[in-house]
Amino acid sequence: MSFVNGNKIFADARKGHYAVGAFNTNNLEWTRAILKGAQEKNVPVLIQSSMGAAKYMGDYQLVRNMVEQVMRSMNITVPVIMHLDHGNYEAAKEAIAAGYTSVMFDGHDLPFEENYAKTKEIVELAHSKNISVEAEVGSIGGEEDGIIGAGELADVEEAKKIADLGVDYLACGIGNIHGQYPANWQGLNFDRLQELADVIKTPLVLHGGSGIPQDQVVKAIKMGVAKLNINTECQLAFAAATRKYIEAGKDQEGKGFDPRKLLAPGTDAITDTVKEIIDWMGTPAIG
Repeated sequence: MSFVNGNKIFADARKGHYAVGAFNTNNLEWTRAILKGAQEKNVPVLIQSSMGAAKYMGDYQLVRNMVEQVMRSMNITVPVIMHLDHGNYEAAKEAIAAGYTSVMFDGHDLPFEENYAKTKEIVELAHSKNISVEAEVGSIGGEEDGIIGAGELADVEEAKKIADLGVDYLACGIGNIHGQYPANWQGLNFDRLQELADVIKTPLVLHGGSGIPQDQVVKAIKMGVAKLNINTECQLAFAAATRKYIEAGKDQEGKGFDPRKLLAPGTDAITDTVKEIIDWMGTPAIG
């Protein structure tokens, strides 16, 4: 199966009050693990690369081609969206040129007028090529590839103006952050989410999904969140499983140092994490 864009998948999720997972890939193992989880649960999935991950792996073209070839070799039959996560203006255009089927232009750190103008340009360019666009209003807390946000709440009027540009899904700050959540985190602001959902029918995106209590995520999904971003949770699962393997001395038994063996426990842990999160997002199986 070839890549699809996210338009119908996420519009259906918003209407059906469930979410579809957006999982960051960092390498071949990550890609295989995510696709395996989605295929075993028989649900659509969005695989995304950040700017930093794409640079680490080579470039956007390499990442796109790698995911496509892994899909082919694994005989993946579920719909897969190839997405750029938190791309700046230049990265969004590069990912569009490389053949991604969905891009996020993150202009939250720009003056609103500039964010609006550049989002409008990216929407027009992407839609001319049948590519979905995600935009952002209101900073997501924490740090993502050098883009740092304090986690302020999205302004409802600004969010409505960006949504009216025709973006296909919209990320709005509602108190969520990237990375691990601190002990003093106050939780999601559901009052602001309700205000946003009342005036915006575009599928909403919850970034920083790793670490938010499950009950809060489920509530947010029922209120209009259709796309849930997951990265840190998979990283932590991978690290824990790899640490366990090494601390048990498995890497010193026979050819346990072989990277195919060394990375296998962590890769399996990512798949398990993906499947667990799919379950509580309520993503329905295809067919």
